[in-house]
Amino acid sequence: MAWEVRGSYYEACNCEAVCPCRREGERRGGPSTYDTCDFVLSWEIDEGHVDGRHLSGLSVVMVGSYSDDERGSPWRVALFVDESADEDRQKDLAAVFLGRLGGDTHRLYGRAIEEVTTLRPATIRLVHERGRWRIGVDTFVEVRSTVEADSDGPVTCGISDYAPGTEMISDVLTVAVPPYEWNLRERCSFESSFTYQG
Repeated sequence: MAWEVRGSYYEACNCEAVCPCRREGERRGGPSTYDTCDFVLSWEIDEGHVDGRHLSGLSVVMVGSYSDDERGSPWRVALFVDESADEDRQKDLAAVFLGRLGGDTHRLYGRAIEEVTTLRPATIRLVHERGRWRIGVDTFVEVRSTVEADSDGPVTCGISDYAPGTEMISDVLTVAVPPYEWNLRERCSFESSFTYQG
């Protein structure tokens, strides 16, 4: 099954900026700041398709957590797919962004996903614009960033396949999706572009 998606990417987690998982200048990524990574990832698709079905203009948000101390650091996640898509395209979004269709998403992070605790359509409100980055998912997720973080050289992230991006400091990182519940401020966030295919 042929598929490809491309667009903008924005994430936040509980680490201190610059997130130690990312590459910063000559420094390669390493363990999380607090041994456990609690994260929210968002993708806004500018262009995309799965087996001829168009996904352009749709959005996906993933909430999850993993422990550096657990063997293999398996991810446990909740995935929200754009409720404006029909049922077939919602299934496409889930298959692509959980890495179930192989390809880049499986290679970059999907093979780390051990458990999907929630998979549901939702009202997703993304703002992927400089100085006013935001993720909103119904009453479950609220993330905002406005201020860039200082860094020692270019910052890249494996989730976006190391496309250059901007490290930021999140103003708000609130999640209420049991078992994921956080209310944090002034932690790291990151924006970039993505292109995935399989």
